[in-house]
Amino acid sequence: MRKLIQAGLIAAVLAVPSAWAQDASPVGMWKSIDDETGKPKAMIRITDNQGQLEGRIEKLFRPADQEQNPKCDKCDGARKDQPMVGMMILSGLKKDGDAYSGGEILDPANGKVYRSKATLKDGGKKLEVRGYVGAPMFGRSQTWVREP
Repeated sequence: MRKLIQAGLIAAVLAVPSAWAQDASPVGMWKSIDDETGKPKAMIRITDNQGQLEGRIEKLFRPADQEQNPKCDKCDGARKDQPMVGMMILSGLKKDGDAYSGGEILDPANGKVYRSKATLKDGGKKLEVRGYVGAPMFGRSQTWVREP
């Protein structure tokens, strides 16, 4: 009986981290990491707006000799020539099992909007964000790191 109780306690302790990971949410502050250079690009705050995730740029990581809050000159519509800091670049993501899908993401570097999905990794410490055209296999991913 004692071994059964010990085994049950061990199983419960091992199950707790996975339960925490399942309850983790992408809501919060994230540092986006460039998938080509591996360097930080921006700080993005993700919020929940009635069950849909939205992400706005809060800070850009740019060399000192470059404009620190450039305008999105390649964007279309309402975003055209608007400052990038404060701009919503992620919208419409909804919980879909263990992932978030059905949204869109803007790449301010080229002004294009892509379909998007996101998946929490590493117990909620990282967020894999994928932008794509058509099907997810036709796109690219970035890993964002949660900021405290």
